[in-house]
Amino acid sequence: MPDGRGQTERQQAFAMQADCAISLRILATTDMHMKVLPYNYYTDQPCDSGGLARTASLIARRRAEVANSLLLDNGDFLQGTPMGDFAATAMTGKPRSLHPAIAAMNAMGYDAAALGNHDFNFGLSFLRQVTARAGFPFLAANLHVLRGPGFRSHVILRRHVTDGQGRQVPLAIGIIGFVPPQTAEWDRDLSGQMRCADILETARNLVPEIRAEGAQIVIALAHSGIGGLSPHARMENAATALAAVPGIDAVIAGHTHEVFPGRDIPAAPGIDPVAGTLAGKPAVMPGFGGSHLGIIDLDLRPDIADDWQVANFRVRTEAVAAGLPNDADVARPVMGAHRETLRRLRRRVGRSMTPLSSYFALIGDDPGLRLVNMAQRWHVRQRLKNTQWASMPVLSASAPFRSGGRGGPQHYTDVPAGALSLRNLADLYFFPNRICAIRLTGAQLAGWLERSASLFGHVQPGDTDQKLIDPAFPCYNFDVVDGVTWQIDLSQPARFSPDGTLIGPEARRVHELRWQGRPVQPHDNFVLATNSYRLASCGLFSPLVSGNEVALKGDELTRDVLRHYVRRRRRIAIEAAPHWSFKPMPGTSVLFVTGPGGMSHLDQVAARHGARIEYAGEDCRGFARLRLFL
Repeated sequence: MPDGRGQTERQQAFAMQADCAISLRILATTDMHMKVLPYNYYTDQPCDSGGLARTASLIARRRAEVANSLLLDNGDFLQGTPMGDFAATAMTGKPRSLHPAIAAMNAMGYDAAALGNHDFNFGLSFLRQVTARAGFPFLAANLHVLRGPGFRSHVILRRHVTDGQGRQVPLAIGIIGFVPPQTAEWDRDLSGQMRCADILETARNLVPEIRAEGAQIVIALAHSGIGGLSPHARMENAATALAAVPGIDAVIAGHTHEVFPGRDIPAAPGIDPVAGTLAGKPAVMPGFGGSHLGIIDLDLRPDIADDWQVANFRVRTEAVAAGLPNDADVARPVMGAHRETLRRLRRRVGRSMTPLSSYFALIGDDPGLRLVNMAQRWHVRQRLKNTQWASMPVLSASAPFRSGGRGGPQHYTDVPAGALSLRNLADLYFFPNRICAIRLTGAQLAGWLERSASLFGHVQPGDTDQKLIDPAFPCYNFDVVDGVTWQIDLSQPARFSPDGTLIGPEARRVHELRWQGRPVQPHDNFVLATNSYRLASCGLFSPLVSGNEVALKGDELTRDVLRHYVRRRRRIAIEAAPHWSFKPMPGTSVLFVTGPGGMSHLDQVAARHGARIEYAGEDCRGFARLRLFL
């Protein structure tokens, strides 16, 4: 036990050091999704938003303002643009190859990064190959690889930083990373290779160990959204509850592509979008694709235990302005991959007699989505020939991936009639999912569509200008099933929440469900073509997948099948008749938004659906607001 004199000396020393503060700036990116250059590969044009090379210019400016800084990334860097897809193909069998994203990140001098769920999309061995060439550690504390090398849980960066008096002071910074606990389940190829533990349980166990190893502050890189403060097992969006874990000083969130602090995340218990805090700790989520840079400034002061405490902080997200130049040192090492990507994407594969746009996907008009479903049905029928499933009706389900939302008013598919190139097909389907098929009963099919129909708000008959879409419901869960027709009754409340929780047990929105003109009976049997993400048995559709017979386990990538189908058909004509419609509600109107590019398609869409749709102005984000009369 220290004597009283020693304690007094420590207190005096602390008082003398109290003005020796350290200012540390944390710069954070997240969910870059292979947007290394500000280029839209789907339109084959430079774009005004984001890109890692442009973000690097902003990072350089903000680094230059301070004496001490860290640069961290929060995962999902590897997948998301055709450059990432082609890099994965080009690097196969070439273990010494340097991935373009790693080349760019090495040039920027990242200090550490977390892994995200989409970083595993090309397989565990490929991820190992890619990260082995990084000049910084990749972290995933709650990930356990069953065979072979895994990834570090945390790192302690031992740095000499400059204090307020201009002196060099040692500082040990602990960085810990987390992936969503569902990561292994979202891709069945991974479920036999790795396990993911609960984020909060892992943090409670490891953070004290990191402190015991000498970390004086701890920063959590959580590839996880901002959810509730109250913890529960296997939280996907656990950033708020994670911030409440003792010993964590700051949190970088991600995964949901939102901006925090900002208007995307409203105030709630433990969430302060003005101060930029989660559970009272500084926290940031900087959008996606290089849309924003997260900045946390920490003022650290020494305490009696020769440790450092966060005495003050400032948090902000800064939009990456369109006028920023590309950082030449970042852009240069990726230009070869960029040019090769463009060369491949410009290859012609067929011709469409129909414009393929997703501007009106959420009101039942999406010819591109129908083309994906046509290709999936064709592939599954071919694979099921001479099997026990050969005589069973084949349906196909897919969702509109590019339909605005957080991606903004340009985030839509818009392919004119005429020649189809590989870039057009990449626009229609850009996730590396594999085609699967399961057996469904008629009752389960109706339940599948009920889950999709929960995207819509509850509409009161006779009221006008009601909100059509629930903004909390992601459009990638809005499955449209090809091969049947149905109506959606918006006067009924949603049956399910976005995470699949049953919230309206008596609600039934799906009516007039028919196959080949006859009503679908509960005991009917179908084969449903879907994808490996749906088959992962988690999320909105999981109760309808688990336990059902699998007719086809994912054997080919959906986008490869789409390419084969178009090349085989050569000329594509999409049937105009819609799969589904809203049940008429006289005297009732709803509002929804779409990209301004959709205005050139408005009259044709209204005519195909026999609907009255009118322009109602532009919203603050640049979306076109439309009024639909039900």
